Amino acid sequence: MNLKKNKAEEHLTRRSRLHEILIALIKQQKDLELMDEGVEVFQNPTNHSEKYDSSKIIQRNQRIIKKYQSLVRSAIALDALLDSEQYEISDGKFS
Repeated sequence: MNLKKNKAEEHLTRRSRLHEILIALIKQQKDLELMDEGVEVFQNPTNHSEKYDSSKIIQRNQRIIKKYQSLVRSAIALDALLDSEQYEISDGKFS
């Protein structure tokens, strides 16, 4: 029972560390964009303005998702490196 508790605590510690690393990486981004929901396209399909071109919205959102995926993969890689070196992270700084 104690072994399960230790495993759960390790998992929570690692998850917390991953979140801290990811937040630190996000803070370093100067041009991090948020996805468009494109609601106007679907609510008003007769609107053909370029501003709400569904294909452009989808392409932009795919590009943004790839950026986020890259940040997550980087956080996981950094966490693995930190784990192998047994460093600690606090306040977004490595020590």
